[in-house]
Amino acid sequence: MTRSLWLRIVAPALTALMVASACGGGGGNGNTGNGGQLAANQTLTFPIFGDFGTLDPGMIDAETDSEIAQNLFDNLVIFDKNLKISPDIASSWDVSSDGLTYTFHLRSDVTFSNGDKLTSKDVLYSWNRAAALQGGYAGNLSPIVGYKTVSANTKSGASLESLLEAKDPSVTMSGLTAPDANTVVAKLSAPAGWWLAAIALESTTGAIVDVNAVKQNPDNWWTNPATLVGTGAYKATAYTPKQSIDFEAVPNWWGSPKPTIKKVHLDILQNVASGITSYEQGHYDVVGFGGYSNLPVDQVRRIQNTANEKSQLVLHPKVRSYWVSFNVTCDATRPAKGPFCGNTAAAKAARMAFILSVDKDAVVNVVCQNIVCKPITGGLIVKGLDGYLGDNQDPLSKFDAATAKQDLATAKAAGLDFSNLTYYYDSSNPINGPTALALQDQWNTNLGIKVNVQPRDHSPFIKARLKGSYVLSRDGWQADYNNPQDWYDNLFARVAGCPDANCTTGYNNDAFNTLLTKADTESGAQALTDYQSLGKMLEDDAVYIPLYYTVGAFLFKSYVKNAGTNNFFDNYWNTMAILKH
Repeated sequence: MTRSLWLRIVAPALTALMVASACGGGGGNGNTGNGGQLAANQTLTFPIFGDFGTLDPGMIDAETDSEIAQNLFDNLVIFDKNLKISPDIASSWDVSSDGLTYTFHLRSDVTFSNGDKLTSKDVLYSWNRAAALQGGYAGNLSPIVGYKTVSANTKSGASLESLLEAKDPSVTMSGLTAPDANTVVAKLSAPAGWWLAAIALESTTGAIVDVNAVKQNPDNWWTNPATLVGTGAYKATAYTPKQSIDFEAVPNWWGSPKPTIKKVHLDILQNVASGITSYEQGHYDVVGFGGYSNLPVDQVRRIQNTANEKSQLVLHPKVRSYWVSFNVTCDATRPAKGPFCGNTAAAKAARMAFILSVDKDAVVNVVCQNIVCKPITGGLIVKGLDGYLGDNQDPLSKFDAATAKQDLATAKAAGLDFSNLTYYYDSSNPINGPTALALQDQWNTNLGIKVNVQPRDHSPFIKARLKGSYVLSRDGWQADYNNPQDWYDNLFARVAGCPDANCTTGYNNDAFNTLLTKADTESGAQALTDYQSLGKMLEDDAVYIPLYYTVGAFLFKSYVKNAGTNNFFDNYWNTMAILKH
C-alpha cells in the first residue's frame, strides 16, 4: 500500500487532554457535558493557514484538509478517544473465521445533509469511486477483491461517473457487494488485520459521499456549498477561495452528540503570526485547529512566558516522527552507494558510528527548544500508538561519542571512505534546515567528519529520494491510522526491487519481509507482538538515526468547552460548545 507523504510538520506537545467518547461522526473526541452556562452566540471562529487542496474524500491526502472534512463526512467505522475502532454509519460488523469476509450492518437512520437517505449503494459508490480515483489513500481499499483491476482506471470526471453508474467492471470491485439496503459485504483477497483501521481514517477513502451531489460537477463538486454534501454534523454555507469558509450545523442530524455549536467560520490566512495576534486581540476562539498545530517555537515560548495567556496554551503529542535514513543496500536498483550500504560488520559499524555520535537531546534543543518536538526513544512509531516499543527502549537513541569513534575506526580499517558525504533535506519544511546544521555539527564534533548539507526543493527531493539517490537524507512519517502496518509496509517492505514508492533506504531483510507478511494477516495481540519484533529488527540492523517526535501547539480560549485534540485529530465540532464570557 502506498500513499502521498504528508510533508508538513505537525507541531508537538506535552499535556494530555481529557477527551470523552462520542458516536455518529464524533470520532470519540469529546463531550460537551452539562457544566457551564452557554453563550447565546454558538459560533466557533478560527484561522487556517492556507486554502484547501481538496475536500473530496476520494482525493484528500493532507491533514489540513482532513481535519476540516471530518466534520462533513462519516465512515462506517471510526476511532474512539482511545484510538480504538468503534461503530459509526455501521452499527456493527462481522468478520468471517478466515478473515476474508467483512459484513457491515448499516444504521437505517443516516441521511446526507441534503436530505438524501444513505443506503448500502452509497457505500459501494463511494468506495468504488475512491479506488478508481487513485487518490493518496486509495490503497486503504486495496485488500478488497477486484481492487487491482479498478486501480488501473484512467477515467475521471463525467466519464468515470458514467462508468460507475453503469456498474462497469473496470471501476467496480467484485469483492464489494450489497445484499440489501442496510448491508455491505467486503471480500478480501487475503486476510488483512489492519484493514478496519485503514477505512476508519477520517474523511478519506473510507468516507461516504452522495452520488447525487458529486455527479453535478464530478471534479469540483466540493468547491460549491450546495453540492458539498456529506453525512456529517455540519455542512458548508459559503466559500470564498483564499479568504474564508462558513459552516452550519445540520438540522436534525442523525448522530450524537447533537451539535451545540451552530456555526463555524474559518478565515484562510497566509501568516501564522497574524493569526496568533488576532487570537490575542479576541478575534478567534482557537488557533492550531484544522491541522495547523505547528505554531512557531518563538511564539510558543513567548506565550509560555505571558501570565494571562500561558494557561490557554496546550501542547499535545502528535503522530509524526523524524529520522535520518541511510542508503543501506548496494545494488543496481539504487544509484547511491556510500559507506553505509551492505550487511557487513564494517557497514553496520559505519552506521552505528553516525548514529551514536549524534546527541539527540542537543539536536532537539537546537531545533525546537524541546517544546514542539521530543527526542525519539521508543522506536519510530509514536508513543500512544500500537507498536510503540516503550520509553528508552530504542538503543539507537543513545549518545555515546566514545563508542562511535571506535565504530568509525572499525569501518575505516575495512577501507570504507567517509569523504564527500552529503546530507540532503527538503527545504519546504522550516525545521529541516536547522536539523541539518545540528547534525553536521554533531558529526564534525564527535567524529571529525565534515558532512555537506544540501537543501532541495520539495518535488525533486522526494523524487530523488524515492529512487535511492541519497546516501544520507532526512526522513519522516505521519501515521494515518493506529496500526503498525501503516509504518512498516509503507517504509521498509522491500520485495522484488522495492516496489513500494515510500521505501527510501533500500532495506532488504528476508526475515523482516517474511514476518511483515505474516503480521499483516493478523490482528490483536499476535499482530502487535510481531510488529514490535519488526521494530526491533530495524534497530538491530541500525537502519536509521532517530531524531524527534512532533508535538502540536494549540491556543484555546477558556470559554470554548471541550476544545481539544488527540494524537491523530482535533475534537469534532459537534462535541464542543461556547460558554458565556
